[in-house]
Amino acid sequence: MNAKGNIPVYSLQSFSAPERISQQYQVEVFDAKRHFQVEYPHRHDFFEVLFLQKGSGFHVIDANRYAIEPPCVFFMSPGQAHKLELSHDISGFIYIFTPEFYLLNYNNQNRLIEFPFFYTVHQDNPPMLLKSNADVLFLEQLFLKSISEAEKKHFASLDLLRSLLDTILTFCAHLYPKNDKLMAIGKGHLLVKRFYQLVEQNIQKNLTVNQYADMLAVSANHLTQTIRLLTGKTSNEIIKSKQILEIKRFLVHSSLGVSEIAQLMGFADQSYFSKFFKRETGITPLLYRTSKL
Repeated sequence: MNAKGNIPVYSLQSFSAPERISQQYQVEVFDAKRHFQVEYPHRHDFFEVLFLQKGSGFHVIDANRYAIEPPCVFFMSPGQAHKLELSHDISGFIYIFTPEFYLLNYNNQNRLIEFPFFYTVHQDNPPMLLKSNADVLFLEQLFLKSISEAEKKHFASLDLLRSLLDTILTFCAHLYPKNDKLMAIGKGHLLVKRFYQLVEQNIQKNLTVNQYADMLAVSANHLTQTIRLLTGKTSNEIIKSKQILEIKRFLVHSSLGVSEIAQLMGFADQSYFSKFFKRETGITPLLYRTSKL
């Protein structure tokens, strides 16, 4: 852990070779030889596409544990905490990138969250299973071509790299399981995704529904109605569940005391913080930490 016992947040540069430290992307082969000095669990401040073709293990993303059953693709959004448990024969490809890199030539700054696998409405990240050999081969060729371009020293290939990344994401979106309810509602789900994105970015500030609504330029009532329609939950319930998840992360994966976690999460009163956690989980913070040791 870091000096404060907090969950570390890694930027893209943490996973880049020294000669590529200023890049806003990294695409490469993913196997047992790909070692970085990182702690698990950790968070990213970038997007990730992990395409696995061989091996086994588990991928723990936030509170969910997913079995790795290649060929499959995992998608991660900034802010999520994750942990990989991999077999020695794991192999595939990984593309990590900042939103600035992908969105450079887009006027639509919501383009990334329009993909169904980033900031998912139901807040889950199951792997996308690939059932067609042709799809696996096509995706492999896209990654291989991306790696080939990334290894060139000139900058003229950056537009091609963005195009290849866009093709990877668009192709995966085409294969991704469709949610008929979201498709029927239309653009309403983007408001929910933008809300999730803001909550992820501001979860330690203990903001209210009204504050999030102001940031989204909508009324609190409209925000809550849209969220309830798509998720069956209210805005407050989403915020509380995110707060509890964040608190659990600190209790399990850090050495911070309860009072320190309360302060970090924007609670002025430790007593209220403990009551809040117990009301939502049925157990005190200390008992929860002890149960996970």
